Amino acid sequence: MGRLTGLMIRGATLAPLSLLAAGMAWAQEAAPSLEERLAALETATAVPAYVDNSYLFLIGGLVVMFMAAGFCMLEAGLVRSKNAAMQSMKNVLLFAVAGLMFWLTGYNLAYPGDATLLSGILPTNLAIWSPGSLEEANGGYSSGSDWFFQMVFVATAASIVSGTVAERVKLIPFLLFTVVLTGIIYPVVVSWEWGGGYLDAQWGFSDFAGSTLVHSVGGWAALTGALIIGPRTGKYVGKAVHAMPGSNIPLAALGTLILWLGWFGFNGASQLAAGTITDINSVSIIFVNTNMAAVGGCLAAAVATAVLYKGKIDATMVFNGVIGGLVSITAEPLTPTIGQAVLIGAVGGVFVVLAVSLLDKLKIDDVVGAIPAHLVCGIWGTMIVPLSHGGAIGPNEAGDPSYIGQAVGVGLTAVFVMIASTIVWLALKFTLGVRASEEDELMGMDRAEVGLEAYPEFARQ
Repeated sequence: MGRLTGLMIRGATLAPLSLLAAGMAWAQEAAPSLEERLAALETATAVPAYVDNSYLFLIGGLVVMFMAAGFCMLEAGLVRSKNAAMQSMKNVLLFAVAGLMFWLTGYNLAYPGDATLLSGILPTNLAIWSPGSLEEANGGYSSGSDWFFQMVFVATAASIVSGTVAERVKLIPFLLFTVVLTGIIYPVVVSWEWGGGYLDAQWGFSDFAGSTLVHSVGGWAALTGALIIGPRTGKYVGKAVHAMPGSNIPLAALGTLILWLGWFGFNGASQLAAGTITDINSVSIIFVNTNMAAVGGCLAAAVATAVLYKGKIDATMVFNGVIGGLVSITAEPLTPTIGQAVLIGAVGGVFVVLAVSLLDKLKIDDVVGAIPAHLVCGIWGTMIVPLSHGGAIGPNEAGDPSYIGQAVGVGLTAVFVMIASTIVWLALKFTLGVRASEEDELMGMDRAEVGLEAYPEFARQ
C-alpha cells in the first residue's frame, strides 16, 4: 500500500513535466518557419489592401454611374420640351448599350496585354471579358470591381455625343453609333495609355482619369456627328443665330450638381488603390482638387458671361463652366496645388464661354455645349499636365509627362476618333439615315420617335 502510494505521488509529480516536455516537442515540431511566418504576415497585410482597393472601385463606380443621371437631367433640361422624353430615353439606352459592348469587346480591347500590333497602336484581344476566380486574388483588386469601374467610364463618353446631336438625330442610328463608339473606338484609345500601349510606352503620355481618353474621345465623336448631321432647322439663318432655350433650367442645374458629385468617384477612384496611408491621402487630395477646379470653372464662367453679355450671367454657361472645370482637372487631379487646381478650372470655364460663341460663328450646332466643356477643356486639361510635373518639353529619362508627349496624345486621339467616327456616321447616313425629317424635327422627337411626350399638359414649343 505504501509502495502504491509512493508511485502515485511520483507519477503526479512527473506528469506535468512530461506534458510540458511533450508540448515543447510538439511546439518545436509545429512552429512555422521564418518564410512561412513572413508569408502569413504578407497575406494578412495584402487581404485588407485587396478589399480596400476593390471597395474603392465598387463605390467609385456607383458614384460614376450616378453621373448617367446627371447627364440625363442636364440634357433633358437643355433641350426643348418637345424633345425631353427622347433625350431621357437615349441616356438610359446608351448606358445599357455601353455595358453590353464593354463586356463583349471593350474591356479586353482596352486592356489587351501583349495582344497588339503596330507598336501598341492596334489592340487585337477580341475575347469576351470574364471575371477571375472567386477563391483567389486577382492582382491588387477584384477583377469584377475593375470591370465595373471601367464600364461606367465608357458610358460617359457616349453621353457626351448624345447631348451634342440632340433634337435632330434618329434613335436607332444613334444607338448603332454608340455600339461602335463604346465597343471599338473608345477602347482602342484607352489601350494606348491605360492599357500600356503606344502613347504610354513611346511618349510617356499621362491622363490620370480621362480628360482625353474619355472626354475628348466623346467630344471628337460629337463634333464629327454635329458636322455630318448639320444644325437644327432654324438655328442658323444667314448670319443670324437663333437661340433655342432649354425647357427646364432647374432640371439642368440638378444635372450639373449630380455631375459635380459624380466626379469625385470619377477622379478619386482613378487612384486605383486605397490600401495604404499614401493612397488614401492621395484620394483625399484628389477630392479637394477636383472640387476646387469646379469652383474655379463655375466662377470664371460667371464672370466671363457678365463681361461679354453686359452684366447678364448666363445660367447654362455657369453650368457648363462647372463641367469645364471638372474636365480640365481630370487629366491630373493629384499633383497640382489647390491654387493651381482653381486656376486650371478657371481657365477651363473661360474656354467654355469662348468656345460656345466660336461654334455659333462656325454654325456648328451643339445643343448642350458638350463640345466646349468636354472637348476643348479636355484638350486644355491634358496639355497642362506637365505644369505640375516639372514642365518638361519633350520625353525625358525621369518618365515625367512632357508637353510634346501630351500633344502627340491629343493629336493621335483627334485623328483616330474623327476618322473612325466619320466612317460610322457616313455609313449610317447613306444607309439608315441619321437625321430626322424636317417635319419630325419641328413636331418634336418625343412624338416622332418615342410616341410619348415629356410634358403633355403644356403647350408644345
